[in-house]
Amino acid sequence: MSVKHKRIVSIANQKGGVGKTTTAINMAAAIAQKGNKTLLIDLDPQGNASTGLGVLPDDRGVTTYDVLVDGANISDAAMATNVKNLSLLPANTDLSSADVQMMKDANRLTRLRKALNNVEGYKYIFIDCPPSLNLLTLNAFAASDSVLVPLQSEFYALEGLSQLMLTVKEVRETLGSSLFIDGVVLTMFDRRNKLAQHVEMDVRGNLGDLVYETIIPRSVRLSEAPSYGETVLQYDAAGLGAQAYLSLGAEFLRRDKNR
Repeated sequence: MSVKHKRIVSIANQKGGVGKTTTAINMAAAIAQKGNKTLLIDLDPQGNASTGLGVLPDDRGVTTYDVLVDGANISDAAMATNVKNLSLLPANTDLSSADVQMMKDANRLTRLRKALNNVEGYKYIFIDCPPSLNLLTLNAFAASDSVLVPLQSEFYALEGLSQLMLTVKEVRETLGSSLFIDGVVLTMFDRRNKLAQHVEMDVRGNLGDLVYETIIPRSVRLSEAPSYGETVLQYDAAGLGAQAYLSLGAEFLRRDKNR
């Protein structure tokens, strides 16, 4: 199947522990569940997205390191997962040295974009970025149409967001791309916590419609699912976490259609 107008979305926040990989895995699964051929690219050297989809380190044949450093073909490297319509380009710790390997290349910012140019068959491609604004993240931004930002519902929620937005602006100007912020998703939200409620008001007050209506709750099931190599949609389909990500996927698709 050839899909002419694939959408490439980076899921990024330079702050760790905000539910970035959880969002990448479960949102990609929710989009795939709607019948959309979807690819998740694990661009984090920790490889948590790969583990969370049940792909053990020894089973990761061709990885994002091979694509970025050695020019491996993404279409050949992508693996089927245990989620229908969802494929994975896995990562392992080799990726931690990719920055150094690419540094002397004049085209180091656009290696992933070049690799994705000839990839067909996917309606949506999501990139799970590392928790930093490094060369890997810049490659993801350069290859993407937009950036989705998971934001933890805590006191310092907005800290660092301005830097990420500045980076998006710099990528646009440097590479002449049309990259934009797709939206901000509030994660790890506890409605019983007054601070979380104040954070939501603050974020919505500052960012308006950029903030998704769907909120991802704090959930033990969301934390447990990766240890079983499953998305939360598989692990606890009726739970609040799964329902939230199904809602987020539906909202993303509505926004994409209206855009």
